[in-house]
Amino acid sequence: MISFTIALLALILGYLIYGRFVEHVFGPDDRPTPAVAKADGVDYVVLPGWKVFMIQFLNIAGTGPIFGAIMGAWYGPVSYYWIIFGCIFAGAMHDYMSGMLSVRHDGAGLPELVGDYLGNRTKKVMLVFSILLLMMVGVVFVYSPAIILAGFGGSKLLWILVIFFYYIIATLLPIDKIIGKVYPLFAFCLLFMALALLVGLYVKMPDIPEWWSDLGQSNLNDNPAWLGAESFMSKSPLFPCLFITIACGAISGFHATQSPLMARCLKKEKLGRPIFYGAMITEGIVALIWATVSMYFFYYGGWKEVVAPEVVNQFMGQFDGGKTLVQFFDAPTVVKAVCEGWLGVLGGILAILGVVAAPITSGDTAFRSARLIIAEFLGLDQKAMRKRLYIAIPMFAAAVGLLVWQMANPDGFNAIWQWFGWSNQTMAVFTLWTITVYLVQSKKPFWVSLIPALFMTVVCSTFLLVSPQAFELSQSISYTGSVIILVIALVWFFGWYRKYIKTVR
Repeated sequence: MISFTIALLALILGYLIYGRFVEHVFGPDDRPTPAVAKADGVDYVVLPGWKVFMIQFLNIAGTGPIFGAIMGAWYGPVSYYWIIFGCIFAGAMHDYMSGMLSVRHDGAGLPELVGDYLGNRTKKVMLVFSILLLMMVGVVFVYSPAIILAGFGGSKLLWILVIFFYYIIATLLPIDKIIGKVYPLFAFCLLFMALALLVGLYVKMPDIPEWWSDLGQSNLNDNPAWLGAESFMSKSPLFPCLFITIACGAISGFHATQSPLMARCLKKEKLGRPIFYGAMITEGIVALIWATVSMYFFYYGGWKEVVAPEVVNQFMGQFDGGKTLVQFFDAPTVVKAVCEGWLGVLGGILAILGVVAAPITSGDTAFRSARLIIAEFLGLDQKAMRKRLYIAIPMFAAAVGLLVWQMANPDGFNAIWQWFGWSNQTMAVFTLWTITVYLVQSKKPFWVSLIPALFMTVVCSTFLLVSPQAFELSQSISYTGSVIILVIALVWFFGWYRKYIKTVR
């Protein structure tokens, strides 16, 4: 628990110290925000600061900091490093800067911001990329909650139709009518669940690995969680796969599509740090808690505390056949088992909210963001319902097509999810380079985004080289390629930087 405590304190200090520095770099002032200057009662609506924070937190979180942290637990306590440094120096800075850039550009969406700083050609690429990513988010977060809800009654198809109907309503109605009323409640439940588990960790003080533990060697031979771990590590090496797996708890490009929604509801620029930077740090804390709980669950016998004896016996029978804990207990099952085992009936209710309501509330804002991005590109005002329908009808028709394909394809969900992970982090790369160019042009310390931009560029490129879903090259070749990619990125940036400096002199 020592490493966990240090990591928790580091995230809090990161908000107080580095968050203030990032705010100073940007320099918020008292100019009118888009919510005030462009108020339309639909998308540009001033909301109370606490409500904007809760909506922003739920928008960017969903189940990301839970499921991603659970899957990232394969890599052991090294995941703490990524959650700490990724969240403070990359993710929270990324969310704050992209959100505040949207505020300064009249609530512009991500493709418009990319176009302003990286050029019109890149804007067109980003437009297609953003819409595809948002559609994948929406479709993935229809199917998975429907499967869970069907276990409590009703057919899977019925729940898909119910969730889709909600998506349509939430996408079309003014933001304060449904999202502004429902999201704070769900965000509170997600935060309460994390806080209760945090208290549970300190009450139980479980024996969990520390940074200095040799987790692999101590558990590889005698722990059912690690059976087949060598094969897993060879196919999904720590670099770059950890940095793709744990996204929402560290850095996520999806957040840059969501921040403009709240940039249109912000009353004052100086609320940006607690809302954009603060929501990401909060998400990092949630990810840290679930990474810790998962390490205890998988590697140190925590699973035997929270599952029924008959389930333990069922697993041990399959374990003899070569099935690991990670294969037996998927992320939603871990959430339900831990919450019910540690928190009782209330925990079970919170678990349902966590694995059902949270993804649904990410899916609806994904579709809403897609509508606004398309409208912005077409120059189509969204105040009238009729104009919102012009975009929503074909958008949802395309989403239905993607959903039908996913349901008909046995591996459709996994295929979409795997490419969503890479697409998500690639979007973060575009955003980080956009922020870097903005900082250069504004004569501000651009290294705050340049270093994360270079790192994530290498992560996403290397993933394509090593991943079984792409080229599946050997690790040695892939890592050599990552060095070459880093050199190319450095040469490109500093070549552009010298030309720019000469131009403005």
